[in-house]
Amino acid sequence: MIIVPDDDLSIEYEFEGERLRTLPDLLGPGVRLLFVGYNPSLRAARLGRYYAGRNNRFWDLLAAAGLTPRRLGFEEDHLLPALGIGITDLVKRPTRAAGDVAAAEFRAGAARVRRLVAELRPKVVAYNGKGVYLRAAGVASAPWGLQPGSIVPGVADYVVPSPSGLARLPFAEKARWYAGLREVLDSRSGRGFVATG
Repeated sequence: MIIVPDDDLSIEYEFEGERLRTLPDLLGPGVRLLFVGYNPSLRAARLGRYYAGRNNRFWDLLAAAGLTPRRLGFEEDHLLPALGIGITDLVKRPTRAAGDVAAAEFRAGAARVRRLVAELRPKVVAYNGKGVYLRAAGVASAPWGLQPGSIVPGVADYVVPSPSGLARLPFAEKARWYAGLREVLDSRSGRGFVATG
């Protein structure tokens, strides 16, 4: 079951004369892992699917870490909540680049993410990129991996490298951090995270 807040369904934005609808949060009961991205790309918004960029390795990284039972395609993003995985964005407005997002949008988005995490109470929140975490947590710096604090007490914050093809880290290095995410999720779940489906 996918839970999509009504306010996310009706949000449309204009981009160079084109009307784009934002991506609804992918959530469901029992979400143990919540991914938070910067904001939807134009391609993702046009296709209505998360991490749909041609050079985005998100789906490869999930499979490599054993977070999904196989490599899913972006058109299968709706399957994630049944696997205990949810997705949202810090900012819901699609843009060409994260640099096109205004500071006020990031502040409002950080408050929304905090409310969402407090309501859902996943075991782990994974931030796709340091910049996403810095904005969400309101801190000046952060290491990769498990953070010493969290934006919601009792929920672990974990920073993974951006899966975007624009991020310069090699795939193997990104995959190492996603594997570490799986280990943290396993330890906080009290059992191994089982990706079925």
